[in-house]
Amino acid sequence: MKIVYSDKHAGHDPQTFIVRGVKQRSAEQPERATRLLAAAKAAGHQILPPKEYGAAPAATVHSADYIDFLQVAARDWAKLPGAGPEVVPNMHPARAHASYPKALAGRAGWHQADMACPIGPHTWEAALSATEVAATAADMVLNGETHAYALCRPPGHHAYADMAGGFCFLNNSAVAAQRLRAAHQRVAIFDVDVHHGNGTQGIFYERDDVLTVSIHADPAWYYPYFWGHAQEQGAGKGQGFNLNLPLPLGSPDQPWLEAGDKALARIKDFQPTALVVALGLDASESDPLQGLKVTGAGFHAMAEKIARLGLPTVLVQEGGYLGDDLGRNLVQFLAGFEKGRTS
Repeated sequence: MKIVYSDKHAGHDPQTFIVRGVKQRSAEQPERATRLLAAAKAAGHQILPPKEYGAAPAATVHSADYIDFLQVAARDWAKLPGAGPEVVPNMHPARAHASYPKALAGRAGWHQADMACPIGPHTWEAALSATEVAATAADMVLNGETHAYALCRPPGHHAYADMAGGFCFLNNSAVAAQRLRAAHQRVAIFDVDVHHGNGTQGIFYERDDVLTVSIHADPAWYYPYFWGHAQEQGAGKGQGFNLNLPLPLGSPDQPWLEAGDKALARIKDFQPTALVVALGLDASESDPLQGLKVTGAGFHAMAEKIARLGLPTVLVQEGGYLGDDLGRNLVQFLAGFEKGRTS
């Protein structure tokens, strides 16, 4: 498999993560990507650099004021008296009837949904590079490759059109899907991350040309809490074009794969001509975030099912955190996908 990767991700090394009121280092560390890269190389996959697109791919799914904020936030934050090393807002407004502020502290609260997405000096460059990785993989598929894997970091599926959250700043999966729309009237996004892809859902919620489907740990008890419930089915033109399949915490392979079958049936019914897979590996039984209990064999089986759709496919890396199985699970997924393409 051809894999697109950029080492610019390493510039984003978040130090601030507030869990139950306790500050700790973020689980979203540069080592995630280097472990995935090492495992992919060892398995014989071809590694390619991204093309340089600048902010153009991000601008297809994100608002201009949000992109402007991300570009200047760390620089302007450092000029504030007594500011810490990362942009971490101390308020998050309920947006109903709210006005967009001019002060940086207010803009940070507006654009950062939670305290899991601190912005450091090189966050913008890293996030921008991740969109270039996704765009490059999408272009490879548009130019005739049957599939490609975008090894993106930081991840993206919690990022809305104008809001970061959950370790995510720019929505790489949405960028890939929007890019595929240049040649495909209908594109599906299948998110297998342990967390619901709320940002992706939000970006396409009122559209009928991009189907969004997510299987994930039940948000009644798990991040992102407020989104990802079964009743969320889209709105306006998008009514019926969003499917959420939440699972009980700790679900093992069988219910996860059964949910996958339901997801794939809906995708087949939609009849897309291209697919984006938001590839979270954090559903693993050994992932430190402990939402589901999927094994390496489960990832292999899910990938094989997805590949049998026979669609031009962009795999976009989302979650999956530091543990001994992280790289092995990626290799299992890629092997399952390639098996499904040849069987």
